[in-house]
Amino acid sequence: MATANLVEVAALVGDNARATMLAALMGGQALTASELAALARVTKSTASGHLSKLANARLLAVTVNRRNRYYRIASPLVARMLESINAVAALETPARYRPRSAQDDALRFARTCYDHLAGHLGVAIA
Repeated sequence: MATANLVEVAALVGDNARATMLAALMGGQALTASELAALARVTKSTASGHLSKLANARLLAVTVNRRNRYYRIASPLVARMLESINAVAALETPARYRPRSAQDDALRFARTCYDHLAGHLGVAIA
């Protein structure tokens, strides 16, 4: 995958296990596949597949040292992308719009809450 497009990169980063691995590597320290597998709570073989995809997309760089492969964020550009995604994810999003229904009005008027009456009727009686 020489030139990964936006959709492919978003899909790679959007996977929970891969996102966990990328977040762990944001500290600047290279980690082994075993360490990343443990952090992402996946098997070593699953982690290997995820790491291979990230490396092929040039999001991660790999260094081989004897028996271990060490992974790190490939470039400052990738690190900035991940920081930007985190910043956007941290923004407060407005509550989802949901049209009111007749059931909502009925629940607001009277309902039970554990062992007592609630809603407008419950307040009026109390």
